[in-house]
Formats: sequence, C-alpha cells, structure tokens
Amino acid sequence: MALLPVSEALDRLLDGAGPDGRETVALRDAAERVLAEPVMARRTQPPFDAAAMDGYAVRSQDVERAPVRLQVIGTAPAGKRFAGAVGPGQAVRIFTGAPLPEGADALVIQEDTRKLEDDEVEILAAAAAGRHIRRKGLDFSEGDVLLKAGRLLDPAALSLAAAANQPSLVVVRQPLLAVIATGDELVPLGSEPGPDQIIASSAYGVAAIARSVGAQVLDLGIAPDREDAISAAIRQAMAAGADVIVTLGGASVGDHDLIRDVLSDEGMRLDFWKIAMRPGKPLMFGRLGRTRFLGTPGNPVAGLVCSHLFLKPLLARLGGRDYAPDILAASLGSHMPANDLRQDYVRATLSSSANGLVATPFGVQDSSMVKTFADADALIVREPFAPEAAAGDPCAVIRLR
Repeated sequence: MALLPVSEALDRLLDGAGPDGRETVALRDAAERVLAEPVMARRTQPPFDAAAMDGYAVRSQDVERAPVRLQVIGTAPAGKRFAGAVGPGQAVRIFTGAPLPEGADALVIQEDTRKLEDDEVEILAAAAAGRHIRRKGLDFSEGDVLLKAGRLLDPAALSLAAAANQPSLVVVRQPLLAVIATGDELVPLGSEPGPDQIIASSAYGVAAIARSVGAQVLDLGIAPDREDAISAAIRQAMAAGADVIVTLGGASVGDHDLIRDVLSDEGMRLDFWKIAMRPGKPLMFGRLGRTRFLGTPGNPVAGLVCSHLFLKPLLARLGGRDYAPDILAASLGSHMPANDLRQDYVRATLSSSANGLVATPFGVQDSSMVKTFADADALIVREPFAPEAAAGDPCAVIRLR
C-alpha cells in the first residue's frame, strides 16, 4: 500500500465531520462550550437613561456657564430612582448606574463640584446635554442577536448572555473520545513494572489534547495483545456512544500488531493506513458505522504527534469549533540533512533573535523520547524530499506551547 500524503490523509479524515447533536445547559456550566443557537437579548441594557459616573443630575441649561449654585433636592442611589423631577436651579445627587431623574439631561461629575451648606452644590465646570449619561439601549436592546451560533463561550460571551437574562443556552454536544492503550508491555500508572514492562503514559497526553478542543474522554485502560481483549474494549467504546475511538499501539505490521484484523472483524471500513510522515507512519483511519477510528503508533511521541495533527482537528470539527495549527515562520538554528519521501515533524526549541524566531532541532529524534517532546516548543515541518538546509535558512514550525 502506497504511503498517503499528510494533507490528503487529513482531508479524508475530516470529510463529513461536523457537529452532531445539541443540548441545553445552565449558563454557569456553559464555559468553553460552543453555541448551537444564537443568543437573543431578553431585555434592554441599560433599561433606562443611567448615570455613568457619581455626581449630580442637572438640567444642561442651568450649567451652560460655571460656576453656578444649585439646590440639591434629593438622592438617586444605584437601584433606586429619585421619585420627583428636576426643575430650574435644582440638582439631584446621583450615583453610577442609577436612573436619570425626570427633567435632568446631564450629569456633572463629583470632582467638578463643591458641596455647600443648606443643601446647595456649586457647579465648577459646565456640562452639555447628554454628558456622562448612558442612554437606554446603549449596550443592546430587547430582541437583538447578541451571540451567533458557533461562538465559543469565553468569559466575555458568558457575561453578555447573563446581562441579557439568559439562564441557559443551547450548545453543541461535546464529542466523546474513547482511548484504548494496547500492549503486554504496558502497566497502569502507579504500578510496579516488571523487568520487561513500562508505564502506559501516552493516554494522558492524548486525553489532554482532546480536552483542549472541548471533547469528553473515556479512558478504557490497557488491552493486552489478544484479539478478544482488544475486541472487548472496542465494543465497550461503541456501547458508550464514542464518536471517535483512538488506539495507542498495535497499528503496525508486527506479529503482535492486531488492531487492523480486530477492527476488520468488528466491521470497520478502512479508509487509509500508512502515512508519508515521520514520526507516525503506521497511522490507521477507518469507520465503524458513525464512529470514527484512529489507530496511532505505540511509540509515545509518534502517537502524540499524530494526535496533534489528526485527532485534534477531527474532535474540534465534531464539536463545532474552528481549529488550525499555529504555524509560524522561523529560521533554522542548525544544519538539517536532506529529507526522504516522508514529511518530517522535527522536535525543536524556539528562541528569538533580531530577525525573528529561531527553531533549533534536537540532535536525537527517536520517537520513544517523551522528555524531548516535553522540552520541545515546536515541530519543524520538513516537506518530502526537502533539500539539505543550513543554519539561518527559513523553515515552517508548528508551535506546541
């Protein structure tokens, strides 16, 4: 089977992917969710002409020139309007957010006044009509569309929905990812590995990548290298309603790489297997009914790179999110040899220079080295058959953090 270019593999992976279902959640639980329906204003904000500052509500014709003395006839705190009306030569002490009294059309801020005896105030600066007044509907009016479908509910959006008196919102259903690690050599975190075993670590990074784009994660633990155990885990994921199943390991061509045969027996329609990329060549993708399956390599760095490049955009699209990798222009910090037929994703550190970002690749790129991946700031993207490159030559990088 010929190696599939990365761009074509991604297109096939994302084909037909989109939001599937919606639910209503309380506003307090809606952070970082994606709107499935627009948010409409159920009220007008502010609902009246309101004071924008602490000061005195006045008639502008009384304060065209300053200084001038006015009679203070009452107070308007926030939440309680002054019941009377402001007449000629009069003023009302008013506080930020309070309704503007009838008859007043301007506000003189407290700093521009001097309180006198006998309930008088001296106005020290002139004020025109409308000064320091928030007009009714300044922010929004009842019936306005405040947030469009597809909006990620960040802090500002949540506050706006609350101001519009929306106690609940209709959001896109979060996609469910089922994660299955495979391999007799793996033991759970916290265990004491045998002399020929290692701790299963990749699932934690994959789950974090999934959650970063709003997916829910079902960790089904470790399936040993037996067809019945792998099949049981796949069926458990299907019964849980997983939108995507990702396996970690077992997707290559060795005697103990059983994923393809097990999935075929379960009815998977294979779309592609083997990608022209490094690390991550044995990536597998297929469908089990409505559920998408992604088989990633067992080497942890290869699995994490594949998850960044393929799983993350898939889950983002299923959850109604816009996502694209953070691709930046940089220059190489050291020499790189010519590339072969596979697109290379080279772990590197980023630094700044007078000419911009500098990407320096690690000397050893073995796909088992998790520490190197944790130390990497970016992946240098080397196209297939890229020629030898010298330090200072331009390159493209995908920022990881």
